[in-house]
Amino acid sequence: MTLNLRLTAALCGALSLCALLVVPGNFPGLGPDARLTLAVFALATCAWIATPIDDTYIALGAGLALTVTGVISSDTLFGTLGDSTVWLLICAFVLAAAVTRTGLAGRAAVFLVGGARTVRQLTHLTTAALVVTAFAVPATSGRAALALPVFLALAKALADRKRLVVMLALLFPTVILLSAVATLIGAGAHLITVSVLWEATGDRIGFTEWLLLGLPLAVVSSHLAAEAVLLTTTRRADRRGPVRITAEQIQEHSDRPVTGPWSQAETRCALLLATVVLLWCAEPLHRVPPAVVALIGAVVASSPALGTVRLKDALKTVPWSLLLFMAATMAMGVALADSGAAKWLVSGLPVSVTPAVFLTVVVVVSTAAHLVLQSRSARSSVLVPLVVAAAVGAGVNPVAAALASTAAAGFCHTLPASAKPVTLFAEIPGTPTYTPRDLLRLSAVLAPLSAVLVLLFAVAVWPLLGVPTTR
Repeated sequence: MTLNLRLTAALCGALSLCALLVVPGNFPGLGPDARLTLAVFALATCAWIATPIDDTYIALGAGLALTVTGVISSDTLFGTLGDSTVWLLICAFVLAAAVTRTGLAGRAAVFLVGGARTVRQLTHLTTAALVVTAFAVPATSGRAALALPVFLALAKALADRKRLVVMLALLFPTVILLSAVATLIGAGAHLITVSVLWEATGDRIGFTEWLLLGLPLAVVSSHLAAEAVLLTTTRRADRRGPVRITAEQIQEHSDRPVTGPWSQAETRCALLLATVVLLWCAEPLHRVPPAVVALIGAVVASSPALGTVRLKDALKTVPWSLLLFMAATMAMGVALADSGAAKWLVSGLPVSVTPAVFLTVVVVVSTAAHLVLQSRSARSSVLVPLVVAAAVGAGVNPVAAALASTAAAGFCHTLPASAKPVTLFAEIPGTPTYTPRDLLRLSAVLAPLSAVLVLLFAVAVWPLLGVPTTR
């Protein structure tokens, strides 16, 4: 379907729904605020799906429309920018800028990848290194940018083995996307999920709880995905033979030393990052909110005496557009919950299904949603409020349902435009990389594998970690 046809179909559908909502006799039990909220929500969703307009612009327009019509107050709209999750992400990017400036990523690459002697070892050591980056760099696009020089070094070292280079090109974005669920700051969608849960149910998921639930899923899914990438993009002959990646080859793509004694800046930055992550994990003991810990770390990282980056330079790396998008969609979530629109939307759904069936539907829909909504944050903005409301009506734990939806939405590998990391590694001049056919072949294996794994964690693993499937 062409863009014009898609736009026309989406616009017709949205306008038809708005026309039905205007008639007072339609949809009994739906109040004026709920009608306005649904109309704005439908128009915003269709614009996200079918237009090239920036996602943030659409979200801000929707938030403004809800404010002007009185569905939410201006304090609610602007107050979302002061939410602790927004500050957490800002400070995390400042910390990430400090890490990037020191060149610690190159040293980590030499330490991990340099020990590989076989193709499978290289694949899984690379996977382990990419999973670890979820703790240092927020947002998948930032991690992809940080990992690109490492991939280029590996590609040059393996230039005579083209299929292995293609495999690695596909491995990097695949693991980056699936391992994001390891931490609360792994993707903006996670912060939207936490905010929606807090507004709708009063349940708060902290950094430590998310780590406990998400890290095992991230590790298992990343390494299974690594095997899937290896087996779908290489032949047995490609996997034979030794590999040897030297520090000198990685050094060629780094402007900082990757071997030798550590500089004072590198030592200070590594200690600061380790301290911040440790304090995040120890939140139940000291009770200091993760955003405050991140702010302390950001102030130290950018301080004249101890820091490794100037604050104004670090703030340039913050994706302000993403933060505005998050704030606006948080306001939309408040409107859906407070107006009763979300509750009405799910009131007609069958509530007699078992939790396993309910979660299966949630996971399948969330896995497939990237074919319609390419923005991961937009998918959570649309799906999570509805999933939470439906879970409450069906007797399913909304925390489990929201986490399952968010984790399943991390799969977005089908098309080159499905996610920014996939796009970045699909277009590298002078380096062989994957084709749309390679992505489709991988997705045919990885989509069901990812969905089944998320469902398995939701019904069997997370209950053991304190998140039952029922309330």
